[in-house]
Amino acid sequence: QVQLVESGGGLVQAGGSLRLSCAASGQTFSSNAMAWFRQAPGKEREFVAAISGISGSRITTYYVDSVKGRFTITRDNGKNTVYLQMKSLNLEDTAVYSCAARRGRYSTSSSPLAYEYWGQGTQVTVSS
Repeated sequence: QVQLVESGGGLVQAGGSLRLSCAASGQTFSSNAMAWFRQAPGKEREFVAAISGISGSRITTYYVDSVKGRFTITRDNGKNTVYLQMKSLNLEDTAVYSCAARRGRYSTSSSPLAYEYWGQGTQVTVSS
């Protein structure tokens, strides 16, 4: 059974940093695209970042404009884990962050409909 488990969320002051982790189990995801989404209270789920599966030796990443230059998505296929390094956090980054994985596809997508597997999420709260 496929399972995605996020960790690393918490309370941080504006301008601070956090690193989220998403550990996958049940199958190897090295060839699958994975992504982070977030949902703030009263708002719709929002795409944050995605990383492709391995295609040859190439891995691509994709970010929503609001986090470019501040967030970095990486993956460690040996650990079957995806990370989201977040820097220069601001109040608008407060949300529940969830990781997701595509089934059988290495290409990224910003649509949540493209991802079949989801974690339960981890809360990130940025305070002033």
